[in-house]
Amino acid sequence: MNMQAVLQQIKQKPLKNIYFVLGTESFLQEQVRAAFLTRLNVEENDLNFSQFDLKETPVSQLLLEVESSPFFGDNRLVFAESPFFLTTEKPKNAPENDLDALIEYLENPLDTTILVFWIAADKMDERKKITKRLKKHGQLIDVQPLKEAEVRKYLQQTIANDQLTFTREAFDLFFFLTDASLSKAMQELQKIRLFASEERQITKEVVQALVPKSLEQNVFDLTSSVLDGRAQEALRLYDDLLVQGEETIKINAILMSQIRLLLQVRFLQNIGQQQGTIAEVLKIHAFRVKLAMQQARKFEIKTLAQLYDELIENDFKIKTGQMDKELIFQLFVLKTSQLIRK
Repeated sequence: MNMQAVLQQIKQKPLKNIYFVLGTESFLQEQVRAAFLTRLNVEENDLNFSQFDLKETPVSQLLLEVESSPFFGDNRLVFAESPFFLTTEKPKNAPENDLDALIEYLENPLDTTILVFWIAADKMDERKKITKRLKKHGQLIDVQPLKEAEVRKYLQQTIANDQLTFTREAFDLFFFLTDASLSKAMQELQKIRLFASEERQITKEVVQALVPKSLEQNVFDLTSSVLDGRAQEALRLYDDLLVQGEETIKINAILMSQIRLLLQVRFLQNIGQQQGTIAEVLKIHAFRVKLAMQQARKFEIKTLAQLYDELIENDFKIKTGQMDKELIFQLFVLKTSQLIRK
């Protein structure tokens, strides 16, 4: 069931007594949260609304709340945040819990209480008895990060609803700068909406001005310059990052992780793996794999392995103070440029 159908169901259909919202996409989480609050006509300071952080609050206190009748209303809404006992997480100083009592409640919930568990994780621990009971008696709402194609479709529909027009270049840049993340994209789209109060046409220049690059994206540009043999541009980008307060050791570490990704992608490509499978194996977003495949196809595994080994050696030299860290990085860029151009 897609998110629009889920929200429609919350707003219009008879509600279940128990839900569990599973996933890490914060934008979708907030949409679901707002839908429950709107449907039950409660605010966050309402007497018929409660929320508990179960890393700090014992389940016994949650049960006291869910077993109470609503104040002058039809329903009580209870949000149970961070139910670590449903996952493999083991937080420090977490309260001891009587999960058998919670299981009893799940099997026979109060008709007037709507209990929602918020599980910000990729998956639950299926081995646990409490997980099995929750899956049996509760309604799943999936808020996992969307696939690249789904994010594109959602953004394009949102942009059309806003009566905005992005040029092809502008949309592709916006998609890259927001890491194909729906939550990040929807947050950055707010700025563009404000800018476009009069001018509805969004160009690449507008996106460049309004959507900032992350450190990883700046290093991605630096990596592209290095691997294309454009040493002067790579050194300029490096100097810009230093001016912005970034440390050479951190830049080197991110560059190292990007070269490692290219090496992994190139190897998996060589054995016939496709983008979706590579993303699953490496446990990263398919959009990152797509960008890595575009870069990696230009190089042999031997070349990427050589660059990766040198970055590891540079990391050791920087950490042990064997050479000036900026000189080490600059020499790597110049040496790599010569290697690529051969």
